[in-house]
Amino acid sequence: MKTTVERLQGSRQELFIDGQFVAPKRGEYVPSYDPTTGAPWYEFALAGAEDVDAAVRSAQAALKSNAWRRMTQTERGKLVRRLGELVLEHADELAQIECRDNGKLLKEMRAQMRAIPDSYLYFAGMADKLQGDTIPVNKLDMLNFNQREPIGVVAMIIPWNSPLMMLTGTLAPCLAIGNTVVVKPSEHASASTLALAELAIEAGIPPGVFNVVTGDGAVTGDALTCHPGVAKYVFTGSTGTGRKIASNAAQNLVPCQMELGGKSPHVVFSDVDIERAVNGVVSGIFAAAGQTCVAGSRCFVEAPIYERFVEALVERTRRVKVGHPMADDTDIGPLALAAQLAKVQHYVGSGVEQGARLAAGGRRPADPALAAGWYFEPTVLTQANNDMQFMRDEIFGPVVGVMPFTTEEELITLANDTEYGLASGIWTRDIDRAMRFARDIEAGTVWINTYRSAAYMSSNGGMKHSGYGRRGGFEVMREFSRLKNVVLDYSGAMQDPFVIRLR
Repeated sequence: MKTTVERLQGSRQELFIDGQFVAPKRGEYVPSYDPTTGAPWYEFALAGAEDVDAAVRSAQAALKSNAWRRMTQTERGKLVRRLGELVLEHADELAQIECRDNGKLLKEMRAQMRAIPDSYLYFAGMADKLQGDTIPVNKLDMLNFNQREPIGVVAMIIPWNSPLMMLTGTLAPCLAIGNTVVVKPSEHASASTLALAELAIEAGIPPGVFNVVTGDGAVTGDALTCHPGVAKYVFTGSTGTGRKIASNAAQNLVPCQMELGGKSPHVVFSDVDIERAVNGVVSGIFAAAGQTCVAGSRCFVEAPIYERFVEALVERTRRVKVGHPMADDTDIGPLALAAQLAKVQHYVGSGVEQGARLAAGGRRPADPALAAGWYFEPTVLTQANNDMQFMRDEIFGPVVGVMPFTTEEELITLANDTEYGLASGIWTRDIDRAMRFARDIEAGTVWINTYRSAAYMSSNGGMKHSGYGRRGGFEVMREFSRLKNVVLDYSGAMQDPFVIRLR
């Protein structure tokens, strides 16, 4: 892999279409910014409608080519596995690229890059295990069966918070099935996806099977989501953008898979070890500076321990170290975007104005070494309630609102009082209570005595305005394949077409 942080500095990154890096037809480029300094560090191509059309056409051609269409499932699985092996070989370089691009901790990115290959290996093994079934019918000498086949060209619009991890969860199964792909990474973090394109070449993936078009949502994204050659869309991001993509896709009657916003409830009952639960809540909201869809941003604490819990949470929050993402002792790096920093500041201010108490954080770090970057302290707001705007809207930052509850019934009402339904968590030693919570909560994922414990083998997805469709596990193989029914009459008998025979 030629791409490294050093080579990216001051460079111009091209589009990846039909197995080659090519310049955008209009010759336009956009800067990408380093969150630790606020300064540009490379430029990426702005793909226009012509570039998007070329990428989709390349994917369509590859879908029909013998090099991909006639490849056996086992051989496709080997290519997917090889791509995962190459990610592992270049884990350190990819981790450094993502750290520089979005400000996430280098130690976290290294762990992600070493975990991602397992996902490729898992789905590589699925390539020759996507089976159909036979269907009994009320006719002799008749074979009726279903078979699964690739759905076609899949367009993926991925977010800036963990680009390669989010991409892998859908790219690996798509390739294993035999689909072709056009990826539009976020305009705020494109470099690692382009680096993956280099590895795709090295892995032997045929030209046109994997394409990358960079650019913003208004130009590149709109062109991609309106293209009639796409068979399915994958999107991870805000609910508002998801609505627009779904509307565009509907014009061509194209299905979507959406993982959208979240305002996840994180619940603590009074029978728990407080220190353990505090660490779980801190991990659930402050990891990745709160920039995760499943962030546990609404914390509900049973009334008998509310004051003690808040005291312990505030004390633990004040020990969270904000610093440069490449430093080993940093707990929270910068926010990825200047606009995200402004958004977080706005919601903290509005929470205080609406009556919440600022118990910890709430400002930019005092350290002058961090002044140029988009850093913000981990923040705890108490005396919160669900009527406050910061408790209703997704902030996507290191901000948690804490409020008490008295009964299970009240808790469920409060926890479900949101338009979102992505994830949830509960801390309790009472297994009956935990299972009642899992039954009644409106969320696609329920964590019990843990939080943000992800596994590529399990299926996940959202409810309500958090989106639809499933990712992970064998279920995603169904998401990216289509079912075809085949009926065969092997009786050899001649039948008059105008004679109706009763059974």
